[in-house]
Amino acid sequence: MHKVPEQFMWSSKALEKGSSEKLNTPLIDLKAIKGDEVAMANAAKLVREACMKHGFFEVTNHGVDYDFIISTYRQCDSIFKLPLSKKLSAMKDKWGYSVAHAEKFSTNLPWKEMFTYRYNYIPASESHVVDYFKSMLGEEFERVGLANQKYCEAMKEVSVSILELLSISLGVDPLYLQKYFEDCEAIMRCNRYPRCENPSITLGVGPHCDPTSLTILHQDQVSGLEVYVDDKWLPVPPRPETPDALIINIGDTLMAMTNGVYKSCVHRVLVNNRVDRKSLVFFLNPKGDKTLTPPKELLENGEQRNYPDFTWAQFYEFTQEHHRTDADTLPMFVSWLQNQKALPSNSKPLWK
Repeated sequence: MHKVPEQFMWSSKALEKGSSEKLNTPLIDLKAIKGDEVAMANAAKLVREACMKHGFFEVTNHGVDYDFIISTYRQCDSIFKLPLSKKLSAMKDKWGYSVAHAEKFSTNLPWKEMFTYRYNYIPASESHVVDYFKSMLGEEFERVGLANQKYCEAMKEVSVSILELLSISLGVDPLYLQKYFEDCEAIMRCNRYPRCENPSITLGVGPHCDPTSLTILHQDQVSGLEVYVDDKWLPVPPRPETPDALIINIGDTLMAMTNGVYKSCVHRVLVNNRVDRKSLVFFLNPKGDKTLTPPKELLENGEQRNYPDFTWAQFYEFTQEHHRTDADTLPMFVSWLQNQKALPSNSKPLWK
C-alpha cells in the first residue's frame, strides 16, 4: 500500500525518533557459566544490574541450534503466505491468526500479522501444539505444528536456565523460580512485520510493557526493537556475530513478583520500507490460579509491598477485557483490582 490507512497511524509522541546509542544489554554465554560458580556469579551480577535498570539482557550458547531456529521461521512463513481468506478462517478469539489486532481494536493498529497459540509445561496431550495447528489450519499443517511444538520445547529448556540465573541474581534459592514456573502456561507468537511504504507514521508494535512474566525473543537480522530508557528510545539491534542470540526481558508480572526490584520496561517495534521483519516470541506465565507474591528474601528488611497479591488469570483477564496493553498496564491493573475488592459483592465492575 502506498498510503498508510488512518487506523495504522500513531501519535507523534509514540513515533518520537530513537537515539543512535544502543541499549547496553549484557550477553550471557549459558554454556560457559554452567557448572562454574564464579562465572555464574559474575553473570548473575550483570543480569541483576540490567534488570534493575531496564529489564533486558541476551543469552547465547543456549543449546538451540541456529539452523533449527531458521527452519521454524520458514515453517511460520507458510502461514503468512496463505491466501487472506484461509488466514482469516484461522482466527479464534485471541488465539490463532490475527492481523494487527484489528478484531479487537480500530485505532493505533500495529503494522504486523501474527499467529499465537498456547503451550503448557504440563500439557493435557503431548501433541497439543500439533493438534492445535491441524484444527486451525488443516491436516496439511501437521509439519508446521510439529516444528512449532519442538521450538516451544526448546524454549522451555532455555527457560529453566534463565530462571536459575534470575533466581541467583535476586539472591533467592537457585531453584525458586524454576519451581514456581514448573507448571508454566506459556504463550507462543510468530510475528511478521511487512515492509511499509511510509514507516515514519506507523509502528510494528506501539509503546508497551509485556504484561507476561518473562519474554524470550528471537529477532531475525532486521533491526526494529527499541527500549525506552532514560527518556530516550534506544535500539536493540540484532547481533550478526551471534545470530542465535535470544533477547530476554522482564514482564509486568515478574516485576510485581520481585516487588519492583526488576523492571518491566517500555519498548516498541519500528518497521521499514525495505524488507519484512520477523520474530519468534515465547512468553512465560505462571499457572493461572497461582498467587504472585515476592519471595520472603526480598521483604526481610521490612521493605514496603509495592503491589498486592494477584493471580496471572486476574491480570490476563484485565488485559483482555478491560485495558489495552500499554506502558501503564500494571499500575492501571492495581487500581482496578483495588476498586474491585472495595465493591460490594453484588455490584457490577466500575468500568470495562
